[in-house]
Amino acid sequence: MAKILHIETSAAYCSVSIAVDGIGVSEETATAVNDHIGHLTLLIEKVCGSAAIPLKIMDAVAVSSGPGSYTGLRIGVSTAKGICQALNIPLISVNSLESMVYGIKDKFKGEDVLFCPLIDARRMEVYTLIANPSGSILVPQQAYIVNEGHLLEDMLEENRIVFFGTGLNKCKQLLNHAHAIFYDDFIQTSTSMHFLANRQFLNGNFENIAYFEPLYIKEFYTTQKIKKA
Repeated sequence: MAKILHIETSAAYCSVSIAVDGIGVSEETATAVNDHIGHLTLLIEKVCGSAAIPLKIMDAVAVSSGPGSYTGLRIGVSTAKGICQALNIPLISVNSLESMVYGIKDKFKGEDVLFCPLIDARRMEVYTLIANPSGSILVPQQAYIVNEGHLLEDMLEENRIVFFGTGLNKCKQLLNHAHAIFYDDFIQTSTSMHFLANRQFLNGNFENIAYFEPLYIKEFYTTQKIKKA
């Protein structure tokens, strides 16, 4: 049985869960927003306790690889790397946008829709992709500037598309179309990762712990202080 610890820190809420052969057995999500460093290790301890599965017998760690919060991704990936290195177990990366699709698609089971996860990328940008109900990617992930016309206007003419995620409110005004479906109640948690992580484990698709880095899509810029003369 594949026992996998899942760490989701790409979104606003830090979330950790354990799944055995892709079936969730324990899950904890922090109630505080954007406080991953203050909650992550405690959540790991809690899920291991509630599942009665010690961390030392995990078979792998799956971590959200991005895109998403720069700080959150760094915290999650560094923690996952440390656990994998200490226990000599493999590291699995799960794309944040793809896991969002798996987190929502059962709510629209049997409906003829496509899925467009939206992650807030600050200013007027979102990270997004388009996937069908089976999870296959139809439009690759990208950083999209939402004030440059209608988002994926051509696809909306031919398809009903479910828009959801932290970037949804940015896009609503531009998506004034009969085929646009807005799902406001989506919260991204580590349970959305279970299927994809288990599939990668079975396929032996692991990351190099020494060289793996989060997927930012865009470069991270920091404000530099101006030195006084």
